[in-house]
Amino acid sequence: MRPRFVASLLLALATTAEAAPRPAPLPRVAINTSEGTIVVELEAKRAPISSANFLKYVDAHRFDGTYFYRAARAKSDPHRGLIQGGIDHDMPKTFFPIKHEPTSVTGLKHVDGTLSMARNDPGTAMGDFFITIGPAAGLDAAPGYPGYAAFGHVVKGMDVAKRILAKPTYPGGYSFDTMGQTIRDRVKIITAVRIR
Repeated sequence: MRPRFVASLLLALATTAEAAPRPAPLPRVAINTSEGTIVVELEAKRAPISSANFLKYVDAHRFDGTYFYRAARAKSDPHRGLIQGGIDHDMPKTFFPIKHEPTSVTGLKHVDGTLSMARNDPGTAMGDFFITIGPAAGLDAAPGYPGYAAFGHVVKGMDVAKRILAKPTYPGGYSFDTMGQTIRDRVKIITAVRIR
């Protein structure tokens, strides 16, 4: 009698474990560029507003044919910084701006390989994003400073991001670019597609 009870209990536990829903995997996007592919994973649960906005641009193919156009290198270490890409204020490609989602709310941080929303003022982010190369704690929210909205991270292709960061930029003072961060030969984003 006891062995049957134990067997029944084990069967019930196994059935319950099988029936328990598995958490949905986080969405991933392959950003296919002229320098190679960068795969990013979005923190859709922790940063739902920014993640949904990014996926809206991906699903509408509005990143296709755009560029990585900015390489901001740290003065102390040119191998660290950020690369920025997206629609670059191309108004026909824009959706409405989204609410700012600070790191103080999401709990995410700007570490090496973070995907984050580019913006002017908080609440103006649309279809431009950046990827950090090296930690960038100065972009996180702090008392009196809204910071930027981190919403994902690179899972493959940091070598591509580093190559883009190393691209020659115009010197400071060229045209509208007073910081010398505009990439001379922009890196084309051929497609940006969901891969799961």
